This record gives sequence, structure tokens and C-alpha cells, in this order.
Amino acid sequence: MPQDQSDTLDSTSTTGIATLEDLRRHLQWAIELEHSTLPPYLTALYSLDPERNADAAELLGGVFVEEMIHLALAANLLNAVGGRPLLDAPHMLPPHPRTMPHADPSIQLSLLPFGPQALDMFLRLEQPAHPGDPAEGDSYETIGQFYDAIERGLRRLCAELGEDQVFTGDPARQVAGGPFAHTAGRLAPVTDLGSALAALEEIVEQGEGAARAAVWDGDKDLFHSGTKAVSHYYRFQEIASGRRYQPGDTPESGPTGAAVTVDPAGVRPVRPNQRVADQPEGSPIRNAQEAFNQTYCKMLDMLQQAFNGNPAMLGMSVGTMYAVKGQAQSLMALQDDKGQVAGPTFEYVAPEDRA
Repeated sequence: MPQDQSDTLDSTSTTGIATLEDLRRHLQWAIELEHSTLPPYLTALYSLDPERNADAAELLGGVFVEEMIHLALAANLLNAVGGRPLLDAPHMLPPHPRTMPHADPSIQLSLLPFGPQALDMFLRLEQPAHPGDPAEGDSYETIGQFYDAIERGLRRLCAELGEDQVFTGDPARQVAGGPFAHTAGRLAPVTDLGSALAALEEIVEQGEGAARAAVWDGDKDLFHSGTKAVSHYYRFQEIASGRRYQPGDTPESGPTGAAVTVDPAGVRPVRPNQRVADQPEGSPIRNAQEAFNQTYCKMLDMLQQAFNGNPAMLGMSVGTMYAVKGQAQSLMALQDDKGQVAGPTFEYVAPEDRA
């Protein structure tokens, strides 16, 4: 149904998207948003002993993989409208604690070991928008409201300019399937309005649930045959409540299924929000942190290449992710002279300073 002029003006004022350049800028912000979740999720995940905390490791590991898919989908969206995704840049890795890019300051991100404080952060991060909440292109209170702004801006520009004037990107720059082909998420090319809306729906539903009224995200649960996947917000509710959601459960009922167990003794008590400068030069911890940061930044470079005309680099980046995991776990086996457990710092290393 066509919008009247007042609807159009209201949409532009809340989304901040009036031009194609506005749209490209917001899609770059989406890349930055999705990436900003990775360091907190990885720190909590690697702090877990996967044998003593198999349930939590499974749930958190699945969220991380899907966040990687969201990052790739955001890059596909930006490429589809003629943008150039940027990942290998200093502003992608500011010091923690930090706010989510362009979000309301209430969404704070920290590098924490798994536990109640980390769960509270994840629940705030993945908090569903309420039906009827306004689209917010900047200073958004929920991720869903930010993506609503992108959807509204995208629809309006297609209506004004025509799809062929909006989707001008080279289809060869799209990434699909690849290392994520066997996961629950759908990484598909974006070439027109229909595929763009499907990508946005995939991102939002995996985070906060289908139609903002359901526990499920619309995908199959890879770990439990015959069941539907639970969205990120409600997966964290499962851990916090100590039970899984089962068919018939709703956001109001809470989870009533099988027990989810957490063994606090199976969590490495990593000191929060560490920085390389906290340790003496040449110390084992600082050397290990610097090596981790170099590897992580190499992964960002590979992803940037993958999203800028070399899709095959996406598969290579997965190998680097395994190297990141090994380095993080080795770091967490170290303690400083105060007996505090070391951890990754996720600080940017310039390309010329990478070994």
C-alpha cells in the first residue's frame, strides 16, 4: 500500500535513511554491530570447560556461528546495494567495556567469563523489540528496531527509485553456504528486494524469535533431531532458567523441558576487560595476548577479502577461527603474578605490525 507523504517523512526521520548513501552507511553499521558481539561471545565460550559445561558450550557455540552468518548476511546486503564492506579497521576493535556501535548506551559490551554477569549482558544484547516499537536507525534500544529501520529505508528507496537502481552491486561479490552450509542458519546471496528482506528476517528471527512473539527462530535445531531452533534471547533464558524450551512453551510460560546444567567450577575465572598494556613487555601473558590479537586481525582481513570480491577466503577464515580458539584457550591457562587468569584482549593490530 503506498505511503502518504507524512508516513514517508516519519519513516525517514526515525530511520535516518533517505538516500542510497544513507542505506550503505547503515548497512556498514550492521556489519559493525554483528562483529561487536563476537568478542564477548568468544570470551565467555572459551572460558567454559566443554566437558563439564557441555550444554552451555553447545548453546553459546551455536549463537557464535549464527552471529558469523549474520555478519556475512550484512556484508551481502551492503554489497548488493553497491557498498564495500569494511572489517579490518581500528574502529572495529575499540577497548572494552564499550557500547554497541550506534546503539543506546544501555547496551554495554564487556569481555567476561561465562556466568550470571555475562548472561545478563547477552540477554540485554539480544532483547526482543516489542510489537509496535519504532524503527530506530541510530541510538537504537534493540537490534530488532535497528533492522526495522534498514527494512523501512530499503523498501522506501525501492519504491522511489526502483529495485534496479538500488540493487546495483556485482552478484559475484556475494557469499553463500560455504563453511556454514551445514549449520541451521541460511547464508544466501542478496540480489533483489525479496532476498534482502529474507536476509533481514533471518538475522532478526535468529536473535529475538519469530514475529517477536515466539521462542523459536524458524530454523531446525541441529543438535536435537526433530525439534525447532530456539532464538538467541531464549537460548540464554534456557541457561539462566536451567531448563530447555519444548513444544508448547511460550515466552510467558518460560522453559519447561529438560534440565540445562551449569557447573561453575568448570569455568575459567578470566579477569574481565583485559588489555595488553596491563602486562609487562616481554611477559608470557603479554606475548600470548599480542599473538592472539595478530591472529584475530588476520581473520578480519580474510573476512574483508571474502566480502570484497574473493568469496573463497570465507572458508580460509574458518581455519583462522580455529587458531584463534586455540590461542585463547592457551591464554586462559596462564595466570599473572596476582593469580588472576589471563584472557584475550581483542585489540587492533595494524597490518604492518602483524607477523
